[in-house]
Amino acid sequence: MIEARDSGSTKAAQKGRGRDFWPEDDKPGRKLPAPKPLLIGAAVLVVVAVAAVAVVMLTGGGDEKKVSQAVPTAYAPDYLGEGFAKLGSRSADGRAITEGEAFSAKSLKSSKYAFTLAASKLSSDCKAATWGGRLQADLAKYQCTQVVRGAYVSADKKHVGQFFVINLASEEGVKQILRDLDPAAGTGWVTPLDAPGVPPFGSGFSAAYTRTYGHYAVGTWVQRAGGEQPASLNEMIDVSLVIENAADFLYGRLDLAAGGRSGQ
Repeated sequence: MIEARDSGSTKAAQKGRGRDFWPEDDKPGRKLPAPKPLLIGAAVLVVVAVAAVAVVMLTGGGDEKKVSQAVPTAYAPDYLGEGFAKLGSRSADGRAITEGEAFSAKSLKSSKYAFTLAASKLSSDCKAATWGGRLQADLAKYQCTQVVRGAYVSADKKHVGQFFVINLASEEGVKQILRDLDPAAGTGWVTPLDAPGVPPFGSGFSAAYTRTYGHYAVGTWVQRAGGEQPASLNEMIDVSLVIENAADFLYGRLDLAAGGRSGQ
């Protein structure tokens, strides 16, 4: 394993350290709980020697269905959940996620990238939205009730980003699911959605970043369309931060749970 930073840039070499996988988010107008810390031990980049991508045939009721068993090449989890203590249990946030809030972000932009929501699905069947027996067993154990999935495609169709939110009973469950999603564990993953106009997602190089938003596990999974490896991981970081904006609706839930005092 290597540290979760880009060590390939000249600037990184000059300063002796690269960019954190969760750099400070200084976008105006966005309500954040607390500054994101530099993750040293927990958020390390897991590079899988061979990107495990397979397609299995599942039969049920006489119908044949293809399920993509793709996992990211690089993975960086954030277990801290800083600022989301008030949202740490579903008991403080019992209302189910609706499609209206989950997919309210039809477009996502930064100074460099622009993405459009190309496919979406909100499922109450957590098993159907994932693959892997152990992962699915833990989803059931920690009372998964919903999986939100969205696929975003850049305006130039050069990048694709998957976004997901897993609704669990507690922050404890979220941390276990983030451990399960480590490709090195081999326990399974969230099934990506294919977006029209770009190659199927998951083959080649991809990077995933997961975070603890109270009792929600939030993930972004990004790649160049077709899976070409980028020259620098900074490219994947920048894309993932744009895609993560799809989770902004959870800050509204945090405000309600905290009585209008998010981050406390």
